[in-house]
Parts: sequence; structure tokens; C-alpha cells
Amino acid sequence: MGSRLTPEQSDFVAAVRDFAKRECGTREQRDALTGGGHDRHHPGLYDRLAGLGWLGVCLPEEYGGSGGGLADACLFLEETSYGMVPAGGFVTSVITAKAYERFGTERQKREVLSGVGRGQVLAIAMSEPGAGSDVGALTCRARRGPGGDWVIDGQKTWISNAHIADSILLVARTSGDRHAGLTMFHVPADTPGVEIRGIETMGGREVNDVHLTEVRLPADAVVGEVDDGWRQLMAGLNHERLFLAASMLGLARRAFDDAVGYVREREQFGRPVGSFQALRHRIADLATEIECTRLLVREVALDCDAEPERLFPREASMAKLKATETAKRAALEGMQMMGGYGYATEYDMERHLRAAVVSTVYGGTSEIQRDIIGKTYGL
Repeated sequence: MGSRLTPEQSDFVAAVRDFAKRECGTREQRDALTGGGHDRHHPGLYDRLAGLGWLGVCLPEEYGGSGGGLADACLFLEETSYGMVPAGGFVTSVITAKAYERFGTERQKREVLSGVGRGQVLAIAMSEPGAGSDVGALTCRARRGPGGDWVIDGQKTWISNAHIADSILLVARTSGDRHAGLTMFHVPADTPGVEIRGIETMGGREVNDVHLTEVRLPADAVVGEVDDGWRQLMAGLNHERLFLAASMLGLARRAFDDAVGYVREREQFGRPVGSFQALRHRIADLATEIECTRLLVREVALDCDAEPERLFPREASMAKLKATETAKRAALEGMQMMGGYGYATEYDMERHLRAAVVSTVYGGTSEIQRDIIGKTYGL
């Protein structure tokens, strides 16, 4: 991947790496920024990223962005993930921003996209207690109120970053059933009737229940077309799965490097444990898998940039599947190679594992990704 970067991209990657090393390079720095690993997002550090112009990396220049492509955003995600930068709000923000860029009104784009570049956080709310992978089963309902406004009632769950979001892109049912009659709405997080309750997880505070009770929105809160939400969601899956893949590629690289650093130094039986063939071969296999993942994510990003109107369901699902499963394997292998130290909270490996395990669930489980890939072959 490195050999295929443009000079501008190489400089960008170097700058992000330098920032991560300077601000988050020690365990003490990371603990101070994340409450001992509990929080995935630090607002102050995020504002500094905004000040550097990096949060608008793939947003249009007319809305305050840098005008880069998906490949540039993937580089940023990979490097911030590798550097353990607590900027957890960026993934959902850039995924959601792309939906506004494609389907929002001019007013929505100027408000929301420019806000992302300034450091505002976005969330997207699809999943419900009875509708996770099966988005067509959602029941959160929006109905017309007096004067053409909208009234929304229902519950969303597992909503990443809703607790730090300035606004939420909500998917609700406006008519029909299954995939028909879904609509996207722009919902400021402080709208009366919106209640956000955190869900504690093994990864810390990152997901939430969102309860909506008689939430009133103006008629122009619709993003895109009424009853066309399913098509709009499908158009954005390339972005979601690709960005998640890039983030987990960074985590896989970090878990690998941490494991290699340990087995080089740790001695047993009078020699570094990494010199034993059993570990050396596992390191070789992991290195190969991570490089394959890097090439896949990079290629899919370049394809999406080259043909922005085309959907790449097979390739995007492959990237997400490969990167998340590789990250999980790298963290598990790293823990095994480090022995008890890999399990101890004194080291970062157990954090890597907690972050990697859930990546095979959110954004469409690995099983869903495999099903999508299989269907593209007519199976």
C-alpha cells in the first residue's frame, strides 16, 4: 500500500502518525485521555484534529472539507486507529456525512457537512430491539402532524456515539412494510422527546439506546425522499463497510506490532520467545494476512473513488469481513503469544481484543457479510 500512495498522501500519513505519537504515544497519555480506556472519544483532542483540517478529509471543499476521496479517509482512519487516537466519533460522523452529501438538501449539507469539519459528531440510528441485521423489520414510526410536520415515536438501540452526537440521522417507517416506506430524518440530539441512555459494554461507553417520544420535526427534516430510505441506505453501505474496514486494519497492525515487540524482548529458556519456530511461523502468517487486508481495503477504496455512483456490495463486504476478522485474529494471537501479560490490563493487548471482537458484529455481522458476498455469485 505504501508504494501506491501519492506524495500528498504519504505526507498526510506521516503527519497523522506524528500527531498520534506525540499526543497518544504513551500508555499514560492514552489513559489520561480515555479515563483508563473507558472512553473512545476525547472532545478536546477531536477539536485539535478539526483545527488541523483532517476531519473534513473526504468532504467537498464547498462545505469546508478538503475535497479528498474515500482512500484518503481510509488512510486517516487506519492511522488514527493504529495510533490509538481517541477520536471514536469520526467513524460514525464520516459515514453519516456521506449520506447527507448524497441525499441532503443544500441547507442540510451546509449545516451538517461543515459541522463535521469543525468537530461536530454525527450518529446514525437504524437498529432496534427487534431489528438489527434485518433493517426491514424496524417499527420506529414517523407520522404526519399538523401543518405537515413529523411526529416520531419508537426506540433505537446499539447506536454508536449518540451520547456525544450533535445530531442523529434517524431511519423511521413512514408507510408500507419491510423495505418499503422507510425515510431518513435529520434529528438534532437536543430535540425535545429524544432520550439517550448509555449501554455499558466490555469496550466501554460507545453505544446507546435512543428513545423517541412524540418527537416533533419540521417537514424539511427529511433527508432525501420520503419512503425512499432503503435505497438510500443501500447506496451508503460501501462507505460504512469500507470505513470500518480501514479502522480495523489499523487495529490489526497495532496488535501485530505490539505482539512482535513483546516476543522480541521476552526471553525464556535463554532466548527471545519470538525466535522459536512456533511463534515465528504465527508471526509470518499474521503479517501476510494483514498485508492482504491492507491491499484489499486500499483497492476497494480506489475503486469507489474511481466510480462514485457505482455500488460495490461484494468488494465492500469482503473488505469489512476480512479486516474485522483479521483484527480479531491478530488480537487473539497477540494475547496468546504474550501469555499472561497479554491478558493483563497493564498492557494494551486486552484493549485491542475488546475493540476487535465487536467489530465482527457492528456494521453487519461477519455472517451477514458472507451472505451478501455469496448472493453476488447468484447463490
